[in-house]
Amino acid sequence: MGVTNRSRIPVSRNRTLKIVAGIAGSFAGLLGTIIFLSVIKIISFEMAKLMLAALVAMYIGFGILIAIYRFIGKLE
Repeated sequence: MGVTNRSRIPVSRNRTLKIVAGIAGSFAGLLGTIIFLSVIKIISFEMAKLMLAALVAMYIGFGILIAIYRFIGKLE
């Protein structure tokens, strides 16, 4: 009754490219910020390595969660 199934709505190719570009841009921005802070010695090299590892892990983890969410939506 008036409930739309969002998982069945196709995503246009152009919108997908914008999403991927946004994700890549945000990753590059955060990566650049961490490297910049390390170069000007606000954070230590070890802290920068830890932050980079955490950044990569978060992007991979959230990517997996989103993929599982979309997969479960297609099963129903």
